[in-house]
Amino acid sequence: MSDTIDILYGRGHLAVSLPEGTQPTVIRKVVLDKVADQDGAVRQALENPVDARPYSELVKGRTSACILICDITRPVPNKLFLRPMVEGLIAAGMPAERISVLVATGLHRPNEGAELEELVGDPWVLKTVRVENHFARNDADHVDLGPTARGTPVKIDRRFVDADLRIVSGLIEPHFMAGWSGGRKVIAPGVAHHETIRTFHSARFMEDPLAVQCNLVGNPLHEEQLEIAAKIGEVYAINTVLDEDRDLVYVNFGEVIASHLAAVAFIDQASAIKVPRRFKTVITSSAGYPLDKTYYQTVKGMVTAMGILEPGGTLIIASECSEGFGSPEFRDAQARMVEIGPERFLATLKAKSFAEIDEWQTEMQLKPMRLGHIQLFTTGLDGEERRITGVEVVASVDEAVRASIARHADPAVAVIPEGPYVVPVVG
Repeated sequence: MSDTIDILYGRGHLAVSLPEGTQPTVIRKVVLDKVADQDGAVRQALENPVDARPYSELVKGRTSACILICDITRPVPNKLFLRPMVEGLIAAGMPAERISVLVATGLHRPNEGAELEELVGDPWVLKTVRVENHFARNDADHVDLGPTARGTPVKIDRRFVDADLRIVSGLIEPHFMAGWSGGRKVIAPGVAHHETIRTFHSARFMEDPLAVQCNLVGNPLHEEQLEIAAKIGEVYAINTVLDEDRDLVYVNFGEVIASHLAAVAFIDQASAIKVPRRFKTVITSSAGYPLDKTYYQTVKGMVTAMGILEPGGTLIIASECSEGFGSPEFRDAQARMVEIGPERFLATLKAKSFAEIDEWQTEMQLKPMRLGHIQLFTTGLDGEERRITGVEVVASVDEAVRASIARHADPAVAVIPEGPYVVPVVG
């Protein structure tokens, strides 16, 4: 009798049927208690902050405020906290026109129309305050704060820098090169100029062995982000953690660095899951919607799962790619990689101090490709897009698993239903 395991795919699940005799190891986050009273938890977090004054005191006397929110690629529960935060500012006497919500797009496309409504999650917020997108290519939108010690030019959206009260919001989850998402990362790359982003996404940082998921110690990306945040000055953060059902399990508020570290400490042991061995067949996902909207984001699932892939093994990833491939720049990078080959492509990157926009994602894809054979199941890419993925596109996850087991003569299979939100480690 075969086992059927659901993995996240699009807005639902993809049922994967494992052949009879398979020995599956299903790797999930530790089950955490859902927050029963989510609104109450948010208000309690605001009034019991980490290394900061209570929100009701913090907002007094402020003349303006800018709240950063992540773009549509992150399932942050903005509807839970934006309204009470805005209401608190208005109650303290701040005019609504002096309050802005800024979408931290980094170098991603803007979120507009119905997508922006979904992102904000509260019509009242959209009607009450300004909600705008960050545009990393608009030079005039940014303030130059001078370079970091490593020489990264620091240019940040002036709407955030010039605000009297600066707040970031985000989801704390493993990040395949910055260690953990959220906090300082919402500032850079979130509202940074393209030169800032392209510098610390260059090969000098990307190829550092400490620039990996769940690691902040010695991680050069994290260190750059800390230095950038320090240049801005006083910043606060509201941090959330979600479970596999996208339900809230944790929220805190406070000084941006201290509150981020507190949230990381909460989720660390639940996300980094130890398994006893490596596997020749690994099945994973791109974490479903909204992360699997593009092939660009799909690369994260490949990188996170490679920690338990046996060298020469097969990694099978399912991603809907409902919105297609990604940016034109990412498409160009992938086409170059396929045309000249992975080794020559990486050599061209190492010669640059500025990375081309979005080519760092192609660089990250090279890492699992060097380790094993990557297969992709998707229903959202056309023929040319499938070609320039640089990986093998399969018609069926079930058949790909069956073939991998036979090819490697090993019935042991690892399954990671939630993709890059879970970090498997051998130990």
